[in-house]
Amino acid sequence: MSVKNKEIVRRVDAAFAENNVEGFLSFCADDVEWTMIGNPAVKGKEAIRNWMASMGSEPPNISPAGIIAEGDFASAYGNMTMKDKDGEVVQYSYCDIYRFRGDKIVDIKSFVIKTEENPETKSVGS
Repeated sequence: MSVKNKEIVRRVDAAFAENNVEGFLSFCADDVEWTMIGNPAVKGKEAIRNWMASMGSEPPNISPAGIIAEGDFASAYGNMTMKDKDGEVVQYSYCDIYRFRGDKIVDIKSFVIKTEENPETKSVGS
């Protein structure tokens, strides 16, 4: 089960990178619940579809670092960049925890933290 869940999470990450909402939702149960920690949970495929559509059309640039899986759970973590409402690129670190029922995702908990710029790439005087 853990190997299969890791592969599903890899495909979910690929769907996000392609801004393929329907591809992502194909791996979810109809009653899926997604919680971005610090925000209310979004319940059901249709609500998630609408929520994701409200975020804008440009997908985040995801750099996965690893996937850990055990039993009905898998966790993916890494870094990503996204444009904010002003069009500025912002860096984040993330950890997504997935719970499965069979081959479908039924619960996602996302921890996303804004990170500082890499000091090696930060320009002098900024």
